[in-house]
Amino acid sequence: MRKIKFGPGIICHIFNRGVDKRNIFNSEADMWRFLQGMFLFNEEDISLGILRQIERENKGRINFNLLKEFIEKNKSNRLPLVRIMADCLMPNHFHLILQEIKENGISKFMHRLGTGYTNYFNIKNTRIGSLLEGPFKAVKIDSDEYLKYLLVYINVINPGQLIEPELKEKGVMDINKVLNFAENYSFSTNPDYLGIRDSIIIDKGLLGEFFNDPIKYRNFTKDVLLSKKYNLASNFFLE
Repeated sequence: MRKIKFGPGIICHIFNRGVDKRNIFNSEADMWRFLQGMFLFNEEDISLGILRQIERENKGRINFNLLKEFIEKNKSNRLPLVRIMADCLMPNHFHLILQEIKENGISKFMHRLGTGYTNYFNIKNTRIGSLLEGPFKAVKIDSDEYLKYLLVYINVINPGQLIEPELKEKGVMDINKVLNFAENYSFSTNPDYLGIRDSIIIDKGLLGEFFNDPIKYRNFTKDVLLSKKYNLASNFFLE
């Protein structure tokens, strides 16, 4: 049984990785599929087969333009389960910051997302069995400071480790290189907070109030990297 008790309004750091630390994303196409699932499964009455339905209707094609058309047609009936405030997908794990909207929304959303993506991955790779390392992990965020530092960890430290593997332990070696890489990393919400992109998945909520100006967010990120203040959020790291 989980120690944490979810409830409407609660903000949580949600994370999980592949069983035996295996990769759960073998390609960018896999990551896009996971993001599509994040969007479509965040709906009170959505069917788990909706992705396949849209693919059939569009002759196997599915992208975020098609999803935007879908949401425009159905926006008046859309009832999200959670507010997806931030995300980052890495080869063998993912991080999310979620705020529950509907009762049991986080659990329902994560069950759909995990089940839907595992089924897709197993069919694509002709495998059976679990893909993720047990139930998703969850940590309640009850401090504004933790929330802000965690956002930088998820958006920048995570992808930054792809080019500086010891960034978390030893600190940033080339801050401009890391910031530029994270700015162009499509599979985190860093571009959204920098004002480069406006994802249909993301609802920044409280974080949008903290960082209502991309320059403010950029400066905060740089300060966190230089001072290693992300260590203040060390309880939220996926080891």
